[in-house]
Amino acid sequence: MRDRLDGLLDEAARRELTLPETLALLCEAEVAHREERRIQMGMGIAKFPYARTLEGFDFTAQPSLDPKQLRDLAACRWVANGDTLLIQGPPGVGKSHLAVALGREAVQQGYSVLFTTAVALITGLMQGQAEGKLEEKLTRYAKPKLLIVDEFGYLPFETQAAHLFYALVSRRYERGSMLVTSNRSVSEWGIVLNDQVVATAILDRLLHHSHVLTIRGDSYRLREKRRSGLLKR
Repeated sequence: MRDRLDGLLDEAARRELTLPETLALLCEAEVAHREERRIQMGMGIAKFPYARTLEGFDFTAQPSLDPKQLRDLAACRWVANGDTLLIQGPPGVGKSHLAVALGREAVQQGYSVLFTTAVALITGLMQGQAEGKLEEKLTRYAKPKLLIVDEFGYLPFETQAAHLFYALVSRRYERGSMLVTSNRSVSEWGIVLNDQVVATAILDRLLHHSHVLTIRGDSYRLREKRRSGLLKR
């Protein structure tokens, strides 16, 4: 703000603002500066792997998705309510893109967000348990208002990992929101978790207050390969 003060005062003089109007201009600039810093800090804490937006999503390539529904989800009422959002579909259809885009919307609206992959999440929890710091790890993942778990289902869980994931879901239940992307339908979670009982208990909590997006379409990456002639149509 200090480095902009001279410029703002010059602007006030150029516009021939009164003293109250000048003070209002300075206050507005300070509020905008603090909001910009808050968003930048929130984006850093969230640890998004890249920047994505809903405006940059190709809805024409995924007609199974309703743009109006995504815009409604971008309002983040589901985050405020502590609901779960599950985005499921085959690899390459834009699940991670949507997860990052919605997560960034949540940050901009003032919610704390943390992004992680399922593998990184479980690795962290198991490491915490091995080092006697499980509670510390659970607290870290339970603290954000929105926890995004990307790529659930690409690798199967061992029994211990499944129980740790259940512990985290239980910790967050009706306290914070989760956004989970998966290439597996919920009917296959028992296979992923290697335990149908644990899978049922997890889904019971995740789906109690939930929104489910199912993407049916071709992989963006494979589509590009076909266009370039590397794959047959």
